[in-house]
Amino acid sequence: MHGAHEVLQAIAIVLCVAAVTTVLFQKLRQPVVLGYILAGLVVGPFVPIPLVANPEVVTTLSELGVILLMFSLGLEFSLRKLFSVGFTAGVTAVIQCSIMVWLGFVVGRAFGWTTLESLFTGALIAISSTTIIAKAFDEQGIRGKLRELVVGVLIVEDLIAVLLMATLTAVSTGAGLNVKDLTLTTGKLVAFLVGLVAVGLFIIPRAMRAVIKLNRPETTLVTSVGICFAVALLAQSFGYSVALGAFLAGSLVAESGEEKLVEHLVQPVRDMFAAIFFVSVGMLINPELIVEHWAAILVLTAVVILGKLLSVTLGAFLTGNGTRTSVQAGMSLAQIGEFSFIIAGLGLSLKATGSFIYPVAVAVSAITTLTTPLLIKVSGPVATWVDRKLPKPLQTFVTLYGTWVERLRQAPRRETLGADVRRLIRLLVLDAVLLVTLVIGTTMSAERMAGFVETRTGLDEDVSKNVILGGAVLLSVPFILGVIGIARRLGATLAEAALPARKDGKLDLAAAPRRVLLVTLQVGIVLLVGIPVVMVTQPFLKGATGPLIVLTLVGALGVAFWRGATNLHGHVRAGAQVIVAALAAQSHSKEPGGDEHALDHVQGLLPGLGAPASVRLEEKSPVAGKTLAQVNLRGLTGATVLAIQRGEESLSVPTAQEVLRAGDVLALTGTCEAVDAAKALLMGVEPASPPPEPPAPETRAHG
Repeated sequence: MHGAHEVLQAIAIVLCVAAVTTVLFQKLRQPVVLGYILAGLVVGPFVPIPLVANPEVVTTLSELGVILLMFSLGLEFSLRKLFSVGFTAGVTAVIQCSIMVWLGFVVGRAFGWTTLESLFTGALIAISSTTIIAKAFDEQGIRGKLRELVVGVLIVEDLIAVLLMATLTAVSTGAGLNVKDLTLTTGKLVAFLVGLVAVGLFIIPRAMRAVIKLNRPETTLVTSVGICFAVALLAQSFGYSVALGAFLAGSLVAESGEEKLVEHLVQPVRDMFAAIFFVSVGMLINPELIVEHWAAILVLTAVVILGKLLSVTLGAFLTGNGTRTSVQAGMSLAQIGEFSFIIAGLGLSLKATGSFIYPVAVAVSAITTLTTPLLIKVSGPVATWVDRKLPKPLQTFVTLYGTWVERLRQAPRRETLGADVRRLIRLLVLDAVLLVTLVIGTTMSAERMAGFVETRTGLDEDVSKNVILGGAVLLSVPFILGVIGIARRLGATLAEAALPARKDGKLDLAAAPRRVLLVTLQVGIVLLVGIPVVMVTQPFLKGATGPLIVLTLVGALGVAFWRGATNLHGHVRAGAQVIVAALAAQSHSKEPGGDEHALDHVQGLLPGLGAPASVRLEEKSPVAGKTLAQVNLRGLTGATVLAIQRGEESLSVPTAQEVLRAGDVLALTGTCEAVDAAKALLMGVEPASPPPEPPAPETRAHG
C-alpha cells in the first residue's frame, strides 16, 4: 500500500519531467511518445539523476493509462464495425502470431536458451502493443480503413495472448498441453465475451443515454469512466486482461450513439495517465542489462520489425486489402509492449525462464516504441515504393485481386458459406490436428517405441529409432497430401463463387483470372494451416523439417502463381483493347453524360477485370499536365488506369510516363472504394464520405 505522500511525489516528478521532455521533442518535431520514454529514463532507478520516482507507484498509475487508452479506442469501434473487420483481422493475426512465435523460438534456441525460454520468447514478441499504436495513430491523425484494420488485428492478438498464456502455464507447470484443456480454455474465453457483450448491450447503451439526457458533463464523465473500470475489473476477475475489458466497455458505450461526446470528455484524463504509462516503460530500461544482452536484443528487435512487417503485410493482402493498406498495417504493428511484459513476468513467476528474459523484453519494447512513430510516418512512401517496384504482372494482379475478394464477399451466402465450404474447412482442420498429434505423439514416445521395437526385432537402438521415425513420416504423408488437396478444392469453390464459369458453352473469359485466384487462395489456405502447424510442432522436432515442407509447397504454388499472373497480364492487355473500343464508340456518339456509362457493359464481357469505370479530366483537374508516375494513382488509391481515350487517339494500358491532359477519358478499375478514391483524386474533390451506419436494433427500439 502506497502512502499519499509517495503517490503525490511520484505524480509530481513524472509529470514535471515529462512536460519538459515533451516540450523539447515538440520543438524538435519528434513524436511526444519519445519524450515520455526519455522522461522515464531520467526518473528511473538506473540513471544517476536525483529525480527518482517510485517505480511501483508509477506502474500502478500506468495501468490506468492503459485502461483509459483502450476505452477511448473502443469508443471509435462499435461492435458492428469490429465484426466487419473480424475475418480480415483474424486471419492476419493468426498468420502473424504463428510466424512470430516460431521465429522467437528459433532465435531462442540459436542463443542456447532452453526450450521453455525459447517458447516464452516467441510468445512475447508475437503480440503488438495496442497502447503504443493508439498513441502514435492519435498523434499522426491516422483514421479510416488502416486504423480499423490495425485495431481489429490488435484485439484478435489480445485474445491469442490469453490462449498463449494459458498454454505456457500448462506446459511450464508440467500439466502438459492437451486438446481438452485448450478447448476448455477457448470455450471459457468465448463464453465470457459472448456473455459480456449480450448483457452489456442490454444495459450499458440504455444507461448512457439516460445519463446524457441529464445534460451534466461531469456526471457523464464519471459514469463513463466508472463503466470502463468496472468492465476492466470484471475481465481481470475472470483471468483476462484489463485492456480487453476496457476496449469492450468502450465499444458498448459507443452503441449508445453518444461516443463522440464521451470521447471528448474522457480525452484529457486519458492523455494524462497515458503519459504516465509511457514514462513507466522508460523507467524499465536498464542500460547495464542492455549492454550485457545487446546481441539478443538487436536480433530480436530486427526479428520483431521485419517479421511483423512481412507477416502482417502478407495476411492483410491475402484477405483483400490493397498493397498500400497492407504495407502500412505491417509497419504500424512492428513493435511489442505491455503484453510482452506480462508474458515475460509469467515466465519468471513460473520459474520457467531465466531472469534475463524480462529486461530483454523491456529493451526490445523500448526500442520498437521509439521506431514505431517513425515507421508509421514513412509507411506511405514505403508502400508507394513497393508498388512501383513490383513487376508488371504483379501490379496487375494486386489491383484485380482486391476486386475478386470484394466480389467473393458480395456473393450470395449460399455460395460462399455453403455446406461444401463448411465441410471442407472441417476436413482441413481435422487433417491439421491429426498431423500435429502424430508428430508430437511420435516425438514424445519415440524412446519407448524404439525400445519395444529393439526388444521384439533385435535391432539396435539407432536403427529402431530410424524405423519409428520413418514410419511416422510415411503416416504423415496422407495428411500433408490431404491438406494440399482440400486447400485446392476449397480454393476452387471460393474462386468459382467470386468468378462463376459460363454455363452456356461459350468462351469462358473469366478462366484466366479464376486460375490466378485459385492458386492465390490455395497459397493462403496452405499458409493459414501450415504456419500454425509448424509453430506447434517445432519445439518437438529437430532441424527445420516443418518450415522446409511449408516453403516447398508455397514455392511450388508460387511457380504456378507466376505463370498465372503472367497470363493474367496478357488477358488484361487484351481486355484493355475492348475497353478502348468502348471508349472510342462513346466519343463518336454525342450522347450527353455518356462518359460516365461508357463501360457499363464491359464488366459482363470481361469478368475478372473488376468493375471498369470511366472519368473525364476537366480543365481544372489538378492532375492535368502530370504523368501517371507523378500522380501515383495506383499507389495512393489502389485503382489503375486500363486505357485512355484522347479525342480520336486511344491508349491501351498506358505507361507510367504518359502525360494526362484535360479532356482525357480514363478507364479505371479496382475495388469500388479504390475507384471512388481515384475519381476524387483526378477531379480534385474530397472523397465521398461513407454513408452513416444504421442505428443498432436496440437503439431503434428504445431511442
